[in-house]
Order: sequence, then C-alpha cells, then structure tokens
Amino acid sequence: MDLILHHYETSPVSELVRIALGIKRVAWRSVLIPNMGAKPDLAPLTGGYRKTPVLQIGADIYCDSAAIIDAIEAAQPQPTLFPAPLGALARVIASWAGGPMFGAAAVTALAPVADTIPDAFWEDRKALFGFDKARALAGAGHTPTQVATGFAWIEASLADGRAFIGGDAPGYADAALYMLVWFVSRTGGTALTADKPLLTAWAARVAAIGHGNRNEMTEAQALAIATAAMPQVETAVDPASGFSAGQTVSVRTEDPGANVIIGRLARLSTAGITILRDDDQTGTVAVHFPRIGQIVAPA
Repeated sequence: MDLILHHYETSPVSELVRIALGIKRVAWRSVLIPNMGAKPDLAPLTGGYRKTPVLQIGADIYCDSAAIIDAIEAAQPQPTLFPAPLGALARVIASWAGGPMFGAAAVTALAPVADTIPDAFWEDRKALFGFDKARALAGAGHTPTQVATGFAWIEASLADGRAFIGGDAPGYADAALYMLVWFVSRTGGTALTADKPLLTAWAARVAAIGHGNRNEMTEAQALAIATAAMPQVETAVDPASGFSAGQTVSVRTEDPGANVIIGRLARLSTAGITILRDDDQTGTVAVHFPRIGQIVAPA
C-alpha cells in the first residue's frame, strides 16, 4: 500500500514527517489540503480530526505525527527512525519539540508576519488552540528567548562532534528538532541560529536529506483508495483501561476546540488508540491516534 500524506506546504509538523520520509528514502503520495477549517474532503477519512498532517495507508488513517512516525517505521523498518544509541528516547525529544518548544516556535515564527496572515487563519487557530493574533503579538518579546535557549541546548548536544542528534545516523529526533529550526527560519528567525555553527551545520545536513520520492495525488483519488481497501487492525484493548473492544467511544485531542471523533474501539494501550468508523463515502476505516495527548471517553 502507498504511503499517502495529507498535508500543506507550510505546515511545520508536516515538514517533520516529510523529513522522516526522506530518511526512509521511500516513495510516497502527496495530497495537499487546506491550512484551516473543517477539511471536508479529509473528514470521511478522519471523522473530522482538525490537525495536520494525516497519513493514509489504504483504509488505515494515522492522526498526529507520533502515530504517523510509528506507521512509517512499521511500513519501512530500515533505515530506522530510532537509530542506536538514542533509540526509543527519540520519542521523549520529539515530545519536547512538539510540546513546549513548539508553542514558543509558533509565536516566534508567526508574530513577525502577523499582519500579513488572513483573519480567517487567526480565527481558526483561536477556535482550535485558543491561540490568536493578539496572543502572538503579546508573546513576541518573550518566546524568542525560549527558542534561543532550546537551540542552545541543541548546539551543546552537538559539541561532541556527532553528526545527528542520536549519533551517526539521522532519525525521528532530528526530524522533530529540525521542524523548529525550519519553522522559525521561514519568517526571519535566522538570528536565533546565527551564533550556533554546530546547529546550523546540523540543520543543513538534515535539510539535505530531502523528502524522499514525492508524487502528487488528488483528494478524490485518496478517498477511492480507502474505499477499495479494508483496515488492517489487530484488536488489543488493555483490560486495565476500563474499556472493551467494540465499545463505542469518543476520541479528541486535548486542545480546547478539538472535534470529537466517534467509533468502535479496536485498540487501546500505551502503544496507541484505534477506532473503527463507518462512512458513507469510504466504508469502514480505522483511525489511529497516539496515546499521549488524546482523551478517550465512552460515547
């Protein structure tokens, strides 16, 4: 099955995934989606999940970069995104990059160009995240100091001569941290890296990895692939979770304006969450989420 990435070009988390696909040196299909709103052509696959990107493999739909990375690793095990000696600790680094550091990077990146961004974008982000233009401008003096500190930590980590965050080979940690540099550099944040030659050289090495072999696909073609496929899901619900396989549940991210996705529970453990959904356009699809950052409740 093809790896199909639903994304938009300026999405920083999409850049994380595109670099991961480059590390894997795989061919993948690209479906460009709007950078805001309900994404009606994607909703039959996700049930209304709002964030970007989304990975599709047949009728299996992966939401959130953490779930996407695991799906890519399973589909193409080598070269691994978790090279030794760092290994699974890459998840901890990626969680930091996608958590407190991402918020600081978002304000740092968007505040300088806030007046050029359409009001509809700010309204969309306020509804989902509680993050608006006023908040971005208010944090413009503070958040660059946080990003600069995080970048200094990366610079110090590279001081022993390593080529990548985990050693000699690039992996998930590199893609996650590079996302931050890529994001802030797009809107004039190069001053934050100018005095960090090790970070600058590392970022250039990561950028040189590229995005693998990308080929464009329409949203309609992606929906047709899901319709013709069947989800590949092994039922595994942790007995201690209080939930049972087949139970109707809701899943939503922890964001204040997140949509609720409803389906039949197929998997729930520290490895992730999977629900089965029936849609008039696609038939049955499996929607996969990471365990961290999601709220599961009976529906």
